[in-house]
Amino acid sequence: MAKQSIFGRISTLLKANINSMLDSAEDPQKMLDQLVRDFTNSIADAESAIAETIGNLRLLERDHEEDLQEATEWGNKALAASKKADQLRAAGSTADADKFDNLAKIALQRQISSEREAKAVEPTIQSQTEVVAKLKDGLNGMKQKLEQLKSKRSELLARAKTAEAQNKVHDAVKSIDVMDPTSELGRFEDKVRRQEALAAGKEELAASSLDAQFNSLEDLGELTEVEARLAELKAGGAPAQQAIDAPTAPYTP
Repeated sequence: MAKQSIFGRISTLLKANINSMLDSAEDPQKMLDQLVRDFTNSIADAESAIAETIGNLRLLERDHEEDLQEATEWGNKALAASKKADQLRAAGSTADADKFDNLAKIALQRQISSEREAKAVEPTIQSQTEVVAKLKDGLNGMKQKLEQLKSKRSELLARAKTAEAQNKVHDAVKSIDVMDPTSELGRFEDKVRRQEALAAGKEELAASSLDAQFNSLEDLGELTEVEARLAELKAGGAPAQQAIDAPTAPYTP
């Protein structure tokens, strides 16, 4: 039963579709690690079961060989006893001849018994030989699949490291992306723009204050001219506009 259980586990693991399992796994690396452990443990169990099965098979083969050798030996003894009986009977010693014929019969019975024992164990030897062959094939298949799993695991880890490195590079590039308003450089640029806008606002404010000062000066000049004309009117002089409108005397050298 133990050997059948090991054989069943080997068959199940060999039929496993690794790629399909990886596609459906939430964490492929953990799944691969577990599969590597399962295959490693199953290989160890299979090696132990195969070693035990091979040991039992060799014992059966040895017993079978011994039964065949015994059958041959008993056959030779029966032949020797039969020849001796024939010699004694030819010499007229019938009683001794019958004795050796009886020995030949006993030897033949032992030969038949040994042959039957050898014959009886042959199906077991054949079935155990087939089991050992299947277990060996399954073991070799598991070892190959274990190497594939290890290779897949290495490939997956390499891809994971590559993806991690690419993400780090992407994050680093993104952190200095001048077009990214969330980056440090973007925030610094926004701060500079605000400072420039503040300076422009102050400059515009200063300019508007200066214009107001000049406007007040113009207003002051106009009031001064009004006061002058008023004084002139009181003195009986012509208004400034009349003086402006009076014809100019011709120039005489």
